[in-house]
Amino acid sequence: MAAKRTRKPKLAVWKFASCDGCQLSLLDCEDELLAVTGQVDIAYFPEASREYIRGPYDLSLVEGSITTPHDAERIHKIRRQSKVLVTIGACATAGGIQALRNFGDVKEFTRLVYPSPQFIETLKKSTAIADHVFVDFELRGCPISKEQLVEVINAYLHGRKPAVPTHSVCVECKRRGTACVMVASGIPCMGPVTQAGCGALCPAYNRGCYGCFGPMETPNTPAASGAFSRLGMNEDGIIRTYRSFNAYAEAFRRESERHEPTNH
Repeated sequence: MAAKRTRKPKLAVWKFASCDGCQLSLLDCEDELLAVTGQVDIAYFPEASREYIRGPYDLSLVEGSITTPHDAERIHKIRRQSKVLVTIGACATAGGIQALRNFGDVKEFTRLVYPSPQFIETLKKSTAIADHVFVDFELRGCPISKEQLVEVINAYLHGRKPAVPTHSVCVECKRRGTACVMVASGIPCMGPVTQAGCGALCPAYNRGCYGCFGPMETPNTPAASGAFSRLGMNEDGIIRTYRSFNAYAEAFRRESERHEPTNH
């Protein structure tokens, strides 16, 4: 008698407002991805395949922020179809670089950029997926670390919690023997308040961290801003430092707003 075929878990990858960079990180896994595909059925992943298998899905990876009314409706449908939903990248976890519009008047932006702004249907803010539906796990980065992505997929396939660090980039600098660029060279660096994940790439080349992985766990942003100020950075520079890939992450947003002229 033939053995009963065990159903593979179904994996789906979804895109909202984003640059596709985090999906490309998944494709860049190469050998690791081949191992993953042996354990799952990739049911929906337009970046990689035309194949479409209907849900429900055991694991959904979601890239991109919510920026339109259609997005806001669609993410609820995806959540209902997904046993586990993981957001990947700065856009999905913090609104992305497009969340810079949250600090201004989106109608004014569309008027200046588009010749026929009346045809643009958009929300006032670009927001993270977790602002709309329950998210099982947020994987940070712009783009994400492919090693961390493989770890997250592997963890959920085997019913365990992902082992992704929440400490700062400073720990990565120490591990690789990189001298602190703020202490040694007087270069402003977001490393003390940014979550690890990149391997301290920028400091290894004597450049300050840009905060690609968003706020670390319990970041002391006022202390970091004080260090930036002592290195000669003005208030406008401090605001710009926090308003990049993760501008609308709570800790970075609050700190940037604290340095606005109206708050002085």
